[in-house]
Amino acid sequence: MIKNIIFDFGDVFINLDKEILFREIQKYDNTNLTADLLALSNDFEVGAISSGDFVKKLQIAFPSASSQEIVRIWNGMILDFPEYRLEFIEKLAQEKTHRLFLLSNTNALHISKVIETMGEHNYHRFKNCFEQFYLSHEIEMRKPNKDIYGFVLKENDLNAPETLFIDDTLENTLAAEQLGIKTWNISVGKEDIIQLNSRI
Repeated sequence: MIKNIIFDFGDVFINLDKEILFREIQKYDNTNLTADLLALSNDFEVGAISSGDFVKKLQIAFPSASSQEIVRIWNGMILDFPEYRLEFIEKLAQEKTHRLFLLSNTNALHISKVIETMGEHNYHRFKNCFEQFYLSHEIEMRKPNKDIYGFVLKENDLNAPETLFIDDTLENTLAAEQLGIKTWNISVGKEDIIQLNSRI
């Protein structure tokens, strides 16, 4: 029986355009997303570097792009948050049938953009639905590293087999399964979080 639900954020609740970086960098001198740049992104997601340092390092890789252009492209990934999904999670929270948690790989720039996109009122409506609201750059851990799942389980005294983790990235759900957590690797564009009742 599922008693606890851990939700991802991007492409589960808020829509994302994950391909924008690949499209936009074609306009600049450096067209390769190298291992160093991916490592830089990962460091940013665990709060190891500041937003300012992140943008400066990207400017070194893409010297023809201004800092404003880099932030625009980086935040271009953040799309809309459909109202029906917000209403869905609010209803689920009000029912109090499950303990609800959010666990998201994100960063300071993206969260600022999310708040701008949703509006502060709706962002806090969303955040208040969860017992804990874990953002990778704040807890200094990121998925799919197993320590992040262990942290959430231990911190909240959760039993893994009674816990469902929902994420759009297969690598993340596979890692959670190794700890005995039930998972739903949601298929973006084919499935929607409002279909949750068929999974619990």
